[in-house]
Order: sequence, then C-alpha cells, then structure tokens
Amino acid sequence: MSDPGAAVRLLRELKPALGDRLVGFELMSGFSLELSRKHHPALPDPLPGNPWYVLIQADDSATESPLGELLQDALARAIETGAASDATIAQSGEQAKDLWALRENIAEAQRREGPNIKHDISLPVSMIPLFLDEAAAALVAAIPGVNFVTFGHLGDGNLHYNLAAPDGVDAEKFMANARLANRIVHDLVTAHGGSISAEHGIGQLKREELVHYKSAVEIDLMRAIKASLDPAGTMNPGKVL
Repeated sequence: MSDPGAAVRLLRELKPALGDRLVGFELMSGFSLELSRKHHPALPDPLPGNPWYVLIQADDSATESPLGELLQDALARAIETGAASDATIAQSGEQAKDLWALRENIAEAQRREGPNIKHDISLPVSMIPLFLDEAAAALVAAIPGVNFVTFGHLGDGNLHYNLAAPDGVDAEKFMANARLANRIVHDLVTAHGGSISAEHGIGQLKREELVHYKSAVEIDLMRAIKASLDPAGTMNPGKVL
C-alpha cells in the first residue's frame, strides 16, 4: 500500500465483496516488517520496498467455494483503482503461515531490538489515516528521528502504535521520553473519538492515564461497580483502579 488511507479504501472495497468471510485485515508499516525480518531472517519477503502493507485472511467453510476467485477479483479491482499497488496470495497453508509469521513476530522483534514506548489504542477506522499523519508530525517535532513501529487490526480500528529510539540513540535514554510521547498520542486519540486502551486494557501502566482522560464521575462509577462486585478486592487487585 502507498499509505494507510489506501488501506482503509481497500477495506471498504473488500467488505461488500467478501462479507463475513473477511476475518483478518492487518495493517503493517514497512519499517515494522523490516524489523520482523531482521530478527527472523528465514521469513519470506514477498513484496519488498513498500511503505505500508496489509495482510488479509478470508475463510469459508464450504468445500466448493468461489472465495479464491472473489478475493483475486477484489484485489485486481483494488490495484486498478490505486487502493493497492501489488498483491500476493498464499498458494498453500505453509505459505499462509509464513505470511502470518511476518506479522506475529513483530512484537518479538521489538523486544530483541530494545525498549519501546508502546501504545495499544483504538480509533474509528476512518480516523486512522488522519491520526497517523498528525501523530507522526507531533512526535517528530518533539523527538527528532523517532522510529515508528506501527501495526494492528485495522478492521477493528485497533493499532499497536509503538515508538523506537532514533538510530544511534541509546534505547534506555530514549525511554525518558515516554511521558511526553504518551501525552501526544493519547491526546490525539481522544480528540479523534478513540480509546487509549484496546485489546490489552488499562492494567497498571495506564492507571494515571485513565484518571487523566476520564471524569471524576466516571472513575467514581467504576469504583462503585468494582466495590459491589468485589468488596474484598480479591479479583485482579491493583489493576485499573
């Protein structure tokens, strides 16, 4: 893909073509895939040199299904309209596993590379391209040279928006920027109608952020519900509240 906006257009084209058979739609930056392959060099590199990628999975339980033709036709239209620049389709279960491994090994590659400032956020899908543009501009101004490790479930509006140290900068020292980066990212997420937590929740690291973005009334209501369901505080103590 040329940019996240093209990925959103592709998603819009695939949904009516595939319906509920479209079960996976993952957005990945070229930088995040380079990182994945750097630490897992045996993985394939089927379409090198692009700034953005989408990994799509479509499933059908029928033994005789036109799904393959539907997907090929949809991708061909996407290339014709400019929503995608190129595409490859796994020809076997093994090839499909390898393509998914590129996506699934990004987090492990990050861990090997060093500390990251991580954000697990969600946004309305239509707002994601604008958020990415605005967040990148603000973060580069605040932390020159910062690297973006961006990937996630675009179909659900869920992004792992992670920041890595600029080239040549010590990763541990880079982590001193975490509070500043969190405020920039979370302010923009909130401004675009999103959530500062998605699939990984608030936990312990985001408790202060929760207080910053939720009103006192909302926090009091959460505490009241927690107290009524768990008066002894035995269920997952110390998390969220």
